[in-house]
Amino acid sequence: MTNFGAMQNEIYNAGLSGVLPTWPVDFTTLEKRAHEALGPSLTNYVAGGCGDEHTQDQNAAAFHHWGMVPRMMVDCATRDLSIELFGHTYPTPLFMAPVGVNGEASQDRHGDMAAARASALTGVPFCASTLANDPLEDVKAACGDTPAWFQLYTPRNRELAISLIRRAEDAGYTALVVTLDTWVTGWRPRDLNASNFPQLRGKVLQNYFTDPVFRAMLAKPPEEDISAAIFTWAATFGQVLTWDDMAWFKSVTKLPIVLKGICHPDDARRAVDSGAIDLLGDVVQAAGDTPVLFDSGIRSGTDAVKALAMGARAVGVGRPYTYGLALGGAEGAAWVLRSILAEADLLMAVNGYPTLADVRSAGVRRTNR
Repeated sequence: MTNFGAMQNEIYNAGLSGVLPTWPVDFTTLEKRAHEALGPSLTNYVAGGCGDEHTQDQNAAAFHHWGMVPRMMVDCATRDLSIELFGHTYPTPLFMAPVGVNGEASQDRHGDMAAARASALTGVPFCASTLANDPLEDVKAACGDTPAWFQLYTPRNRELAISLIRRAEDAGYTALVVTLDTWVTGWRPRDLNASNFPQLRGKVLQNYFTDPVFRAMLAKPPEEDISAAIFTWAATFGQVLTWDDMAWFKSVTKLPIVLKGICHPDDARRAVDSGAIDLLGDVVQAAGDTPVLFDSGIRSGTDAVKALAMGARAVGVGRPYTYGLALGGAEGAAWVLRSILAEADLLMAVNGYPTLADVRSAGVRRTNR
């Protein structure tokens, strides 16, 4: 068992020598500094959402509507935050959610590699995106001994889809995360007002440009005709998926399949029947014994613990670690992940929850409407 909360002692002890943290430990300051580092265009893409962004803001704000009741006289000298998932034991319940513009987020424009190194530094598994500035094989290698998952944007060309899945298997990824909710880009006012979409400028497309099936679709390799390669990608991206496709996915891979984007209980039940799942709320009850992964609006360790108390098996962190990439590359992202884990660990300590089983047993209570 790891004492993640000891990070605060490191910070305080360093302060005795006049050494202040290089990066912030709170999301508000982290976000502000990261936006300055990213610049307007990347900030719009990373921080922005669809429509008036009300839904994404509410996803983060909703955690304030739930609370947990502390328990006293409990021995919490040690805490156990480990989980079992996909046949592995992970030291923490966190995972690094896929972010399609990670590659552009770090100052060297190799943010996918930096995120992978942050995973290796922290033991928090990285869910690598199809959209990346470095090939998925190199990203997996940079994860070291920490297991990694591969998130697939399913292309319309099934031969290309199979090629990407096979590459992920051969590289050693331990789960396939199939995205359901982004077969077409939503209406994103920030990006539209700036007329900026990174992929159409050739960004984060290296998994396609290095794929033998994709390259065979081109008259000239991407190095010789980048515009044609981009337009071929645009014409290939975005297969509409239905429940009938689950049989096909299960026929082409033996990896555990996670369906990313499930929100409705009925969809959760259907996903369980098909052998896959993701997300939270009533979904947990509908999923039964199938593990539920929650990914939306996590900004702190407290948020993560509340999601776990509501029944999530694991909790995805997205924007926070990407902001860490913007400020400090792999070390910056690792700092953010460590901060979230330290807060979660200390919350469990002071609230009388020595294990995640205790957290789930305590549950949450609605604090306001």
